[in-house]
Amino acid sequence: MIKFFRKIRQQLLTENKFSKYLLYAIGEIVLVVIGILIALSINNTNELGKIKGKELNYLQGIKADLSLNLLELENFIKSRENHINSANILLDFFEDTPVTDLDYFNYHT
Repeated sequence: MIKFFRKIRQQLLTENKFSKYLLYAIGEIVLVVIGILIALSINNTNELGKIKGKELNYLQGIKADLSLNLLELENFIKSRENHINSANILLDFFEDTPVTDLDYFNYHT
């Protein structure tokens, strides 16, 4: 293919058709520029795909962390609710109810 273009260039120069050679040269430059622009576009598309892949990976990690934090908070809330119930039972013992079952009282203390 390169020999073909070289042959056309040499033929245009030897026939003293400078305007046609100039038009040919401009056409060749335009083709090179278009090729470079296409390559840049493909490269940008590939880079965007990589960035989106990383972003998806980060978001999945954040989701997993949040799910774990949610489970830990639910367990913490259950624990605190149990403490509140035990405190209310102990308050009942101190106010009115006599201690009949010592193990039950010790469990809540």
